[in-house]
Amino acid sequence: MYTQFKSWYPYIGPCDPCPPIRVKWYNTPPQLYMHFQPPGLPQFSPYDALKMGTLWPALYGPYPNPLQEIRADEGGEST
Repeated sequence: MYTQFKSWYPYIGPCDPCPPIRVKWYNTPPQLYMHFQPPGLPQFSPYDALKMGTLWPALYGPYPNPLQEIRADEGGEST
């Protein structure tokens, strides 16, 4: 199943001077998963398209903080 948010686990060396970030997150844009643009895609209104940054809802990719859910699950502050 396709998801925009992916994670990877970097190598943590024994001599790293700083505390490690164990999981790093990145997101991929939705157009990577659409091999061609089919005709007749629904469109946002001009006002909404300017707010969303794209004319087509299928190509809209939000940029939420992926750590927000993790912190909320751990009982911490979600900022």
